[in-house]
Amino acid sequence: MRTSVKLGLATAAAALLIGGLTAPATSAPQGAGAGDRVLVFSKTAGFRHDSIPEGIAALKELGAADRLAVDTTEDATAFTPGNLARYKAVVFLSTTGDVLDAAQQKAFEGYVAKGGGYLGVHAAADTEYDWDYYGGLVGAWFQGHPAIQPATVRVEDHKHPATRDLPDAWQRTDEWYNYRSNPRDNDRPVHVLASLDETTYSGGTMKGDHPIAWCQNFGGGRAFYTGGGHTKESYADPAFRGHLRGGLQYATGKVAANCRPNTGYRDLFNGETLDGWKQAGPGSFAVDPAKGTLNSQGGMGLLWYQAKQLKSYSLKLDWKMSSADGDDNSGVFVGFPASDDPWSAVDKGYEIQIDATDAPDRTTGAIYSFQSADLAARDKALKPPGEWNSYEIKVRGERLQVFLNGVEVNDFTNKDPERSLTDGYIGLQNHGDSDQVSFRKIRLKELSTATTGSATGALPGAGD
Repeated sequence: MRTSVKLGLATAAAALLIGGLTAPATSAPQGAGAGDRVLVFSKTAGFRHDSIPEGIAALKELGAADRLAVDTTEDATAFTPGNLARYKAVVFLSTTGDVLDAAQQKAFEGYVAKGGGYLGVHAAADTEYDWDYYGGLVGAWFQGHPAIQPATVRVEDHKHPATRDLPDAWQRTDEWYNYRSNPRDNDRPVHVLASLDETTYSGGTMKGDHPIAWCQNFGGGRAFYTGGGHTKESYADPAFRGHLRGGLQYATGKVAANCRPNTGYRDLFNGETLDGWKQAGPGSFAVDPAKGTLNSQGGMGLLWYQAKQLKSYSLKLDWKMSSADGDDNSGVFVGFPASDDPWSAVDKGYEIQIDATDAPDRTTGAIYSFQSADLAARDKALKPPGEWNSYEIKVRGERLQVFLNGVEVNDFTNKDPERSLTDGYIGLQNHGDSDQVSFRKIRLKELSTATTGSATGALPGAGD
């Protein structure tokens, strides 16, 4: 009889071990459904964050608030098809290194394919570098980080539950990761929820386009990642806890959200800072936050967006001349290589001119010195000095189209083998001391390869 009791206890213990749990941390809240559970996985095979206990405690409390039972484990044997099927989502809480073997990886892929949710916190991006599937799921792998310091997080999407209650400019202190790639630029881009303003701290290496929280529909399931959560204090911060709770709500399917790739226009200038921009030459642009404008000043120079080389895109912006006679001079440069010399844009790129008083091939709407604008269409569309005009500049392959206030005024094709529109930067010219030109509402929409070569313009997998 005593032997049977021991055998029964051993069998129960083995079953618990196979389930991979360090005993359920919470019981299911009253009224919760049988499947309303979350598994928090915090195994580390590299650096171990001392904030993991605080993270676990916070996730338990946040789960309970949404009637989710939270189980915790550092035992990878929990990753079996049968056990994972019990959970609405699996949280990788500051995991590091290789934490799953091949069979466990396959089980997790199957779990996501059947609609399972994934939530990655901080060092989840420092995990499983040799598992390509995981790299796609997390969105980007860790590259390095500067010292812990305060920074400004700029929210791009206030509709998602993870960012719904955050301010446009979220001030917080954490360890800010740089990533090996920009998740916005992946073959399968993510939906960016918030980015770091690299002008507000030191050590950012992503040239101003620095996503720090994102989500995506991935392989049949849901995925959410936040780069925050290094410090113990993060998990006591109400704003970060709300951010984490919203991510958990999305990952578990409790709250629906649009996590399709960011395929619309995004701000390159937010009206307040020049995050991602760099000045070349002696001139400069002054930011007027009250009006959300950039105002040229000083001698000749180029303010260029160094965050990204662009291949196929639509650039929209507003511009205004200050002089009553319209004899100000500026322009928008495209297709030039990175350089601290403003003349590189002149010599190796193309300028869409702003100066209605110059010669036909050097007037507003012209591709400066290469092709005149359609002057009749331009004159009809152009608004007088002191009023805002808008440009839409489309680059697709070697074709460059210019729209002034919605009217096409130029359609140019590059045939110069020494220049190329297919892989370059964009910039704004400040021409001279006496030229006063302002810009605002600078927005970019990247056009996919499908957009260039098909009528639909749909991103591969965008509807998954």
